[in-house]
Formats: sequence, C-alpha cells, structure tokens
Amino acid sequence: MSVTIKDVAKLAGVSPSTVSRVIANNPRISPATSRKVKEAMEHLGYHPNVMAKSLVSRSTQTLGIILPRSADELFLNPFFPEVLRGINAYANYTGYDLLMSAGSTEQEEKEAFNRMVFGGRVDGVILLASRVNDPLIPLLKKRNFPFVLIGRSLEHPDIVCVDTNNVKAAYDATMHLIKQGHVRIGFISGPRDLVVSQDRIKGYQDALKENNLPFHTDWVFEAKFLLESGYQAISTLFEQPEKPTALVVSDDLITFGVLRGLYELNYRVPEDVALVSFNNVSMSDLTTPPLTTIDIGIYHLGYTTAQLLIKQINEETLHQKTTIIPHRLVIRQSSIK
Repeated sequence: MSVTIKDVAKLAGVSPSTVSRVIANNPRISPATSRKVKEAMEHLGYHPNVMAKSLVSRSTQTLGIILPRSADELFLNPFFPEVLRGINAYANYTGYDLLMSAGSTEQEEKEAFNRMVFGGRVDGVILLASRVNDPLIPLLKKRNFPFVLIGRSLEHPDIVCVDTNNVKAAYDATMHLIKQGHVRIGFISGPRDLVVSQDRIKGYQDALKENNLPFHTDWVFEAKFLLESGYQAISTLFEQPEKPTALVVSDDLITFGVLRGLYELNYRVPEDVALVSFNNVSMSDLTTPPLTTIDIGIYHLGYTTAQLLIKQINEETLHQKTTIIPHRLVIRQSSIK
C-alpha cells in the first residue's frame, strides 16, 4: 500500500493540511515544523504526486531551457554544462526541476518550444543564447509568459536578461595585447547571428580605434564554438602575407583548436603569437602554455538567471531588467613574453 499524506502527518504529529503546506513551501510554516515533516517524508519514503499538485496549484514546478539549435554540439563546449550547473543549483534549492528542449532546425525548435510552453509543461523559460531576430521572444512576450534571456536582445531591450558586458570585456582583452606591444591583432569571433559575437567584435574595434591601430577584415574570422573551428581559423589567417602577432579568441574551446593549429605551423605561443581567450573554463590553465582569458562568471550567469526567472514566476518585483555579471581578465602565459 502506498504512503499517503495522512501517514506522514501521523508520524510527524501534525495535520495533513500542514504537510500539504510544507510540500508547497508555504512561508508561514516554521523551519522546525518543516524539518519535522520532511524527516517523516524521508523515513516513510513519501514523494508528493507532482501531477496532482500541479492540477491544484496550476504550477509545474519546472523551468524550461531552450537550447541553441546546435544542441548536438552543445556539450562539447564546457560553457554550457557550467551555465546549466548554475541554473540547476538555484532551481534545486527552490524545489524546481528542469526540462530542456532543442531542435536541429528552426521548425523543430519551434515545435519543441510549443510543446513546452503552450503544452503547459513549464512555469517559465530560459533562453540560453541571444540571437539576432530570435523568433521565440515575440511569442513569449505576446503570451506574457515568464522568461529570462542569457545575453541581450537587440530588438527587445525591455525584456529580463542576464549578461556580461561583452563590449567592455573584448575591449579589455584587446587592450591587454596592445599594452604588451602588439599592433597586428586579429580576432576570432563566434557566429555573427549571436549578439555576443557582435558585441565582442565592437569591443575589439573600439580598442583598436582608440589606439590608432588598423582594423583588417582579413584578420577577423567567424567560427563555430568548436575546437575544429579554431584549427580552421589558423589555417586561414596565417596563409596571408601579413600575419597578426596576437589574437583575441571568443571562446576557450575555439582557442584549444587555435593552439593546435599554431603548433602544427611551428608558431610559438606567446613568442610568435600571443593569445587572449574568453570564459576561463576549467581546462584553460592546463593548456601549454596556460591561457590568458576573460572570466565571465559562467556559473553565476546561470544561477542568477534561474533566480530572476523564479522571481517572475512568483510575481515578485524586479528592480531592473538587465543584470550584468562582472568579468575579469585572468592573465597567464599565453599573452606574456
């Protein structure tokens, strides 16, 4: 026979309604009572019927995550597991589960989105990438559905988002190389349809302009967030007669490919080519040489995003639409001679 709320109430010495309030995280329940009820639930092996609860409360206690359409490549990049770790930490802390969805094409993505949002499977949505003319944002706004964007939207500056100041971060990365004496500085960006890529290119250009250095389109390469793209970038950039002596690279995983490409062409880092990267993933200090990189606080991006989404779901007042997670330049050997 399955364990019921009445069994939990009897063991904990409280009423069944009190058990229900503990399950619903009612703030009026004292910590002592909540702890006693949860201990009784654990002892009896009782798990709330989430489906029944959602029918009553009209809440799924689930957050939806819309993955970029390149979901097959998603977990090859350490950025995404780390941002998901931050999202999950706060969701778990507040009793929410996660439901992830993606599609390999725009049509598949829209169908997955419709199942998640219009099918009533989640209470709110996190958009994991900021794209130019993202078709999902108008759908969410029209429905007045709670959502938070990681990044920023060019077309919808009024939405709730969590971001890095990517213009300033790329400016700082480029200025670091300029201070090391470099005047021929190239840039390897992410896909141009992402707002983060556009912002970082702007920061790079701003630093060059401020120091009266030329901007060469031949020294800018658009890459996917993959190791192979970094390798391909080097094959293209270093075929030119005049080559950069330093590179700003938009992602650590791309930079791992850059290192491999430079090694195969017999270029030394940093003696021949200096590198500054982005994200400061756990492997960035294990490369040869260790990478100078911009730490954008990936975990905190995810954690703060989940926090703001749950505040929206609970109809709490948000004092600002945009939250900026601070970045810092972590200087290692790849940029210092």
